[in-house]
Amino acid sequence: MIKRLKNLPDQPGVYQYFDKDDKLLYVGKAKSLKKRVKSYFRFTPTLSPAPNLSPRIYQMITQVVRLETIVTPSESDALLLENSLIKQLKPKYNILLRDDKTYPYIYIDLSEPFPRFELTRKVVKGKKIKYFGPFPHGAKAILDSLYELVPLVQKKSCLKGGKACLFYQIGRCKAPCEGRIDREAYGELVTEAFQYIHHKTRLKEALEKRMLFYAESLRFEEAAEIRDRIAAIDKIEEVSTTDLARLEDLDIFAVAFHDTEGVLVRLFMREGKIVASSHTYLNLHDESDLSEIYRRSILEFYGSETPFTATAILTAHPFEEQEELSKLLSTRIGKSITIKTPKQGHKKRLIELGLQNAQELLRQKRTEPSSELPEKIRELLNLEQIPERIEIFDNSHLSGEAPVGAMVVRDKERWDKSSYRHYNLTARDEYHQMEQMLTQRIASFEKSPPPDLWVIDGGETLRQLALTLLQHKGVNLPVVGIAKEKIDAKAHRAKGAARDILYTDEGELHLMPSDKRLQWFQRLRDEAHRFAITFHKKQRLKEDKKISLLEAKGIGPAKVKRLLDYFGTFEAIKEADLQTLEKVLNKRDAQSIYNHLHPAES
Repeated sequence: MIKRLKNLPDQPGVYQYFDKDDKLLYVGKAKSLKKRVKSYFRFTPTLSPAPNLSPRIYQMITQVVRLETIVTPSESDALLLENSLIKQLKPKYNILLRDDKTYPYIYIDLSEPFPRFELTRKVVKGKKIKYFGPFPHGAKAILDSLYELVPLVQKKSCLKGGKACLFYQIGRCKAPCEGRIDREAYGELVTEAFQYIHHKTRLKEALEKRMLFYAESLRFEEAAEIRDRIAAIDKIEEVSTTDLARLEDLDIFAVAFHDTEGVLVRLFMREGKIVASSHTYLNLHDESDLSEIYRRSILEFYGSETPFTATAILTAHPFEEQEELSKLLSTRIGKSITIKTPKQGHKKRLIELGLQNAQELLRQKRTEPSSELPEKIRELLNLEQIPERIEIFDNSHLSGEAPVGAMVVRDKERWDKSSYRHYNLTARDEYHQMEQMLTQRIASFEKSPPPDLWVIDGGETLRQLALTLLQHKGVNLPVVGIAKEKIDAKAHRAKGAARDILYTDEGELHLMPSDKRLQWFQRLRDEAHRFAITFHKKQRLKEDKKISLLEAKGIGPAKVKRLLDYFGTFEAIKEADLQTLEKVLNKRDAQSIYNHLHPAES
């Protein structure tokens, strides 16, 4: 280790610390790897942690037995690589930002003759794209309201038809497809829509009038839709701060913390008004974590495909690499981006507003009565922190037929159904089905980072399989298995006697059926099982229809079974060439099936 430290390059890059079990402890970036890494250690008389380190980092350095470095062309490249590795590998001592959502924007392409407003989460290619947002809440409600109140082109396909449609007949469109409105007049409609986006109060007043009209006309369903839109728009925070911001467009980041709890608040100001906000709760260890939080939260929020609609970023605290991050974002976004921590004036009052909101959120969290169960789960599994985001896996099949996998997600004690995933599997046994499903999930870590915990519907064998797959990827992630107890080497499912066992790093845990901790894991497992079964039934229905089609062509059940045993799925049968089909069936049957599956060629 000492020899490795003495031969570090004086170049920018990323460093990784590993413990005696070769588990990744920490990922960091440096302008000079030689200077940065050496700053963690004292070399006299033997190698030991530097005395000026924070308690958390000091403890981490005592566990380091191996160091890996990656040299990068620039400090900006090191920043990007560091962020990517932390998201994918979840090192034990790095701050983990769990809110990796991208928020929707409303955009319009003003280079088009009759443009439409649409939603996006990414940069859209176009000559004159104008963005509004981001909108953590209510973007769809605003978009639908624009088309309700302003007679814009309602559908993408409208202009292609060249003929006025129903929307023109009911007064919801001016029929530019038939030349009934020119570009200048249509531009006035777009300007009217801009006013509604910028002034939510005006938008709500117009919607309330429309809702009243529908109600008086006994069109109650349409009135209810308007009511729901108004409720969604009400969730969008709009705080007038014109006297502070002077009509500027600013994004404000502020972190407040107390002991080991923290919260990051983002305020989005457009034309002098706070039009939206979002927040993320954090686990902090000391004030030195602030630099990492600001750096990584800004880097993650403004991805390479995220629209940037502000003129500058304000942070409540200065942090390391502030200038370097400004340069990186400017290059990424294609315009000059400044990141500042104002010391005085109206912008100072803005970051104080951000801190005030962060402190209030933190106060609310600390005073709310909270369940003790998450902490008990953490203690049971001997984890560093409470697992907030959990992925649970299960598979389903009937006698090996139509195997499917399911992943459900629990995030902050709520089911995150938008993150649920199905997997069509081809393996014939549970072990290889689970291997196939987990391998696919691990392959997607770069796009969708790992959670805090995996729960597998299965025993120690499947748990070890999961750990092995994760280890090959270099990911630190605890895994828990839950399975019925076995009697005489078989899962005992007799009514009233079946007990679940938890398989963990701490060994087998035999908890009483009344134990709330066991019941918590059972609820996770049951939701995954429900989701898998539902999908399996749909797949079986599709399979049954396909069997019926083959049997209608004179292929009997026995031959269908031989095909499925050989190919695994109907998709594989369809992709097979004639020669491969003839390996399973005689030439006449093979030709019949091939012609049925490829009618264009026959």
